[in-house]
Amino acid sequence: MKKIIIASTSTLHNGSYLEYLLPTLETHFKGIRNLLFIPYARPGGISHDDYTAKVSDAFFKIGIAVKGIHEFENPITALEEAEGIFTGGGNTFLLVTQLYKTGILTTLEKVVKNGTPYLGTSAGSNICGLTMGTTNDMPIVYPPSFSTLAFVPFNINPHYLDPIEGSTHMGETRETRINEFHHFNPQPVLGLREGSWLEVNGNKITLKGNLTARLFRQNQIPQELATGSDLSDLK
Repeated sequence: MKKIIIASTSTLHNGSYLEYLLPTLETHFKGIRNLLFIPYARPGGISHDDYTAKVSDAFFKIGIAVKGIHEFENPITALEEAEGIFTGGGNTFLLVTQLYKTGILTTLEKVVKNGTPYLGTSAGSNICGLTMGTTNDMPIVYPPSFSTLAFVPFNINPHYLDPIEGSTHMGETRETRINEFHHFNPQPVLGLREGSWLEVNGNKITLKGNLTARLFRQNQIPQELATGSDLSDLK
């Protein structure tokens, strides 16, 4: 049975890394002593070791040790034996490229769908959807495919931003970009605002956090979803 947290962001304004999520993660990873971290998205070009150390500092607060997947000789075996898995944020194009390059995408999908608890933030959340096509990141590298893990039957746009009232900015809004996506792709897109997350238990998908989320469907008016909404039937 799937047990997944899909969070829009790892860090809220004026908060430390994962601070706002730690109470939820303590329950989510209950009974787990060792967590496998996938640092491939590498925000700002940080090294895999430094990124893993940052994650380790956060999880130490709830009594969980962290080891990066890059530290294992066989990453597929590391996934198969993992008690829990976390994929952090950064650049989604880089993350997905590395998942394909290392050959672990299929194994990651399999073990999580078979019940290994998973946490994704930002890029690590974007890959939980059908494709990475609604990422906010620049294409700094080119992955073999945009297809991702399909833990949920729709696409995710992390860090969703609303237009700022009175702004003179002339570029595209996030809503405009998602509408462009829908000219060529039929699946729904969930705009997850920072501080919100999805909790997946088996086939049940629930919106969590204090904020609403914005749901986009092809050729339909966007819809605001209240926290606590059940998205299990969204396709």
